[in-house]
Amino acid sequence: MRAVAILAVVLYHAHVGFLRGGFTGVDDFYVISGFLITGLLWRQLEGGHRISFRSFYGRRIQRLLPMSFVVLVATALVSARFLPPLQAHASLKDGVSAAFYVSNYRFAALQTNYLTAGIPPSPFQQYWSLSLEEQFYLVWPLLLLGASMIWQRRPPHNRRVSGPSRAGAVTALAVLAVASFAFAVWLTGVSQPWAFFSLPTRAWELAVGGLVAFAAPWLGKLNGRSAALLGWGGLAVVIGSAVIVSSSVPYPGTAALAPVLGTAAVIASGCSSPRRGPILVLGRTGARLIGRVSYSWYLWHWPVLILAPYVVGHALSLGANLALVLGSFVLALISFVTVEDPVRLSSWFRAVPRRVMGLGGVLTAAAASVCLVSISTLPSLTGQGTAPVARLSTAQPASGADHSGAQKTTLSTPHPNPYVAQLASVTAQVQQAVARSLPVRVVPANLTPSLSGANADEPRVFVDGCLDSYLATALESCDFGDTSSPTSVVLFGDSHAAMWFSAVDGAAHQLELSLFNWTKATCPPLMIPIISPVLGRNFVECDEWRQDVLDRIAQVHPALVILGVARHYTDIYGFTPYSPQWLQGMSAMITAIRKLGPQVLVLGPVPKPPFDVPGCLSVHLTKATACKVPLNQGINEAGLAAERRAVTAAGGTYFDVSPWLCTTTTCAVMVDNLLVYRDDNHLTDTYTTYLAPAMTDELGIVLGRRPPTATPTTSPTATVAPASPPHDSG
Repeated sequence: MRAVAILAVVLYHAHVGFLRGGFTGVDDFYVISGFLITGLLWRQLEGGHRISFRSFYGRRIQRLLPMSFVVLVATALVSARFLPPLQAHASLKDGVSAAFYVSNYRFAALQTNYLTAGIPPSPFQQYWSLSLEEQFYLVWPLLLLGASMIWQRRPPHNRRVSGPSRAGAVTALAVLAVASFAFAVWLTGVSQPWAFFSLPTRAWELAVGGLVAFAAPWLGKLNGRSAALLGWGGLAVVIGSAVIVSSSVPYPGTAALAPVLGTAAVIASGCSSPRRGPILVLGRTGARLIGRVSYSWYLWHWPVLILAPYVVGHALSLGANLALVLGSFVLALISFVTVEDPVRLSSWFRAVPRRVMGLGGVLTAAAASVCLVSISTLPSLTGQGTAPVARLSTAQPASGADHSGAQKTTLSTPHPNPYVAQLASVTAQVQQAVARSLPVRVVPANLTPSLSGANADEPRVFVDGCLDSYLATALESCDFGDTSSPTSVVLFGDSHAAMWFSAVDGAAHQLELSLFNWTKATCPPLMIPIISPVLGRNFVECDEWRQDVLDRIAQVHPALVILGVARHYTDIYGFTPYSPQWLQGMSAMITAIRKLGPQVLVLGPVPKPPFDVPGCLSVHLTKATACKVPLNQGINEAGLAAERRAVTAAGGTYFDVSPWLCTTTTCAVMVDNLLVYRDDNHLTDTYTTYLAPAMTDELGIVLGRRPPTATPTTSPTATVAPASPPHDSG
């Protein structure tokens, strides 16, 4: 069964397409561990009425820590040598947590989504399951010992205790399994990373294995035919889980029942030792060999797959990944023969238990030290010097003032709207900051957010549940801005709409508007069919969600709907940006919204760098100009123009945001002391917050608002050049 589990995991990680749920192999391992460890501990309790904790923990140290140490140190050294500095810093911190067997909680705290992570995965990420298992080993003996003492078998007249209580232990495991499963199902819907990585939500899988261990005496009485049917059925469920379950399924949740119960059925079948059944396959020499080295293979395969592209300098094909998987199996065989088995069977360690405990302490401290020393050898992520602090003047021009080339509005107002001139002034300040930042070669020490904090610099809706999840079909109730205002605006779209939340929320407060944030990951706000490459089918959840948005718009009657959408979808979604299908879908959505009453503002595309910006800057701390993006590479200008025409024809307003990021030729990744991007396509929340005054002006224009007072309130200002014309908003 270990062979089945490890093959599912390594082939899934190698991106073998048909194994969409190969990650369920980890669940198989947990059931196996629960079965073996519970049986081992219970035999101790029945034989001597006690558990030798020193012996138990000593065997676990001999079995697990040596290989864990070897792989961790090798991974740390290769990571420090080949990963970009920013990624190496973060990964080696993961290594430290792995050395102390708490990496599962580090990944949960960092909100790592193991199944749909948008940033490069850590080369130490496989240690999450080892950390969880070590935590299991720490508490399981105490649990069994305590449960077995709840009530104990006593001879007549209660003269003395005759043995541990099997009923107490079984009851405790059953209660634990039910409670843990219920908690896992609930937490999967609330916070999938915590549900995926934490021991309390995985304990039921280990408990199921333990319950099979307690049932073994009765299972042994099964007749051969029944046991064979049970085993083959269980194996079919295990393999089916690895093929059918996909990363789009909320996991672990109820979906984990299939691999867990399937594995339990196979083990239960084996307890009767039938001549027929899965043992005919799983008992063969090849399967047993793979099972014996599965631990070493599990540890080696992941860093080999993750680090190899950095070593060779390019992404790898499926064939190359399979070759790496095979190579990691060879590494596992060598490690098993030279490290794992010799230490595990060493009589020298067994002779003096203190030696084993000392070995555990030394290996843990040494592994953590290697990671910390490796971090100290990396280039600093802190730049040099101090950049100007980015500020925008919010001084309001006198009513009736006009600036040549100022952004126009399609609305007819009796007097010139002061927001028009104000937007021109603020945009000019941004453009000047962009222009003076492009030649800067050195990443400043006061860069905000820092390179190490860039990925976490996202608006609150990304973390408070107001960016609806992938499979959501209904809207979360997420109201912001001036919630007491009778006039509302809606922010509607995918993550590129949510990216602008802080700027729009700031504008809503300034303009005394309530704000509804209706955004959903990977769901463009267009009337266009979409295929989910993750689900392998039509993304009906997106269709239903968009219709729900339209229904809510009809109910709340907002004054304005702001559409935001990423422009780097590819044909695997069933369409491409700026295609006739795309333009028709955008026009149809605008038309549908306009029929409901609101105005529509479409935010133009954000330039798309061909690399992770914080990572690029970490490599080029003294040559930051290597990370700037030519405008014609970051934005499809012909597509933008076609999109503007389609939006205007449908009755919407189009706003090109590129002047807030680019000159006429080049787009910046730093503007004064501000980091513009947090990855390869999303703006940092810090930068969109900086742009809130400009967004306020644009919304004021579209809504025909007037500044609330003739007396200006001015934020700290920077010296700026005369206003230059921003791009037309339609």
